[in-house]
Amino acid sequence: MQFSRLQDVNLEPLWEEEVNHKLALKHALLFSEIDGKKMCIVEESTLPQSLNYLSQLSLEYPIMLVDEESFERLRNKFLEIQTGSDFEAMSTTSEDLIEIESDLLEFIRNSQDLLSSEESAPIIKLVNSLFFQAIQKGSSDIHIESAERKGEVRFRIDGALKKHLDLEKQIVNLVINRIKVISSLDISEKRVPQDGRTQLSISGKSIDVRVSILPTYYGERVVMRILSQSEHIPTLEDLGFADDITRELYKLLNHAHGMILVTGPTGSGKSTTLHACLQHIATPDKNIITVEDPVEYNADNISQIQVNPKVGLTFAAGLRSILRQDPDIIMVGEIRDSETADIALRSALTGHLLLSTLHTNDSTSSLSRLMDMGIENFLISSTLLGVLAQRLTRKLCVHCKKEGPLLPYIAKEIDLPAEGAYFHAEGCKACDFTGYKGRQAIGELFIIDEKVREMMKDGFNDHQVREVMKKRGMKTISDKLKEMLVAGETSYEEAVRVGLMDG
Repeated sequence: MQFSRLQDVNLEPLWEEEVNHKLALKHALLFSEIDGKKMCIVEESTLPQSLNYLSQLSLEYPIMLVDEESFERLRNKFLEIQTGSDFEAMSTTSEDLIEIESDLLEFIRNSQDLLSSEESAPIIKLVNSLFFQAIQKGSSDIHIESAERKGEVRFRIDGALKKHLDLEKQIVNLVINRIKVISSLDISEKRVPQDGRTQLSISGKSIDVRVSILPTYYGERVVMRILSQSEHIPTLEDLGFADDITRELYKLLNHAHGMILVTGPTGSGKSTTLHACLQHIATPDKNIITVEDPVEYNADNISQIQVNPKVGLTFAAGLRSILRQDPDIIMVGEIRDSETADIALRSALTGHLLLSTLHTNDSTSSLSRLMDMGIENFLISSTLLGVLAQRLTRKLCVHCKKEGPLLPYIAKEIDLPAEGAYFHAEGCKACDFTGYKGRQAIGELFIIDEKVREMMKDGFNDHQVREVMKKRGMKTISDKLKEMLVAGETSYEEAVRVGLMDG
């Protein structure tokens, strides 16, 4: 039999409603449009089974033979569409999802078909269920790791990783391949790191997932960050900041120009706070542009730029371009280098309100961090409006927290009465046996006023500025943690982890 042939083509899938595409994919039969004509796409090595299946269909499409790579490209596109429709169906067909961990383990043990291929129904069901359970538990990241003999799935819930389940080594490989397929990554490439994105629709909610794949000694590992859409951006009140901080921060956001910084370690919720601030000030008469790495929240009312160093789109380059777009408010995901810092401060000086983040442990040390980047003292004092240092503290589970005393030497060290009512984590079904349920943002707000500008002019260092600000009534993160301890909202161990001893 003679067929027309095409070499090295990038075809688009033709999704025919009357065709069962799951079966067609299984029999290596694909469809596409070439020059306006509907065609069946086949490949040499699987030609007999493709033709066999085609003979059962009442389709009169011409057959086109393509090379293996072109076929694989088109096949991956079909798998993406199929995955999309699988997720769309999630909200309506509960049989495609396994909601409970124990049921999932039972399913893995008993499913004979699990090891057949990455697009077999059980693997799709397994991966879909992992996403569903992660979202149900409120996790921010899904980790899938390969060890010597088995694999492991862990969820990051309230900032701490918790083991979810163990998987057989071969199943892990298929799960990772499945994730590559839905993220448009190369299944055959296992030697270099890969980054991708995918979008899911679960129970009518749209969720973006950022995928990072890294080759390790025993195989690949995957970390998936679950990102939110604009309707999930919390307000500052939702985040749990104290009323006085929220009030003062809102006042700073009313300024027409200047710079507001949010500082803290990785995972302390800085991006969320910045987006909460932007949503508070976003009105139709303002032009708000952000440059981020990555875009974590998709917001409708602001223009967002994704950093791409491969093509030269860095924070500094993005910021330069933004300034030519007549912005009112600019948000820079992070000030990492002196070039970005310099452009950011100069744009704040020339009539823009600029919001950004910085990696420092407390609010006052941001002054010396900016000076270390080579920024002149006068530029900092004339543009910086305020610095919010923040942390996320896990709250004790109200169902199982247990009262217990603080050891006298500990109470003395942190300057609290030893005989007070303090609580520690226990663990129950409601909190997934972690002892903690939910997190609260706490912060210290350092407002740059005339007194601070004078101290900067007189060459005061961070420590001296901090001591003066504490005497003037600035509440530190350590003070907020003590308040939470006394109120029974968190444990001593969690308070120490977050920064009780930092002063």
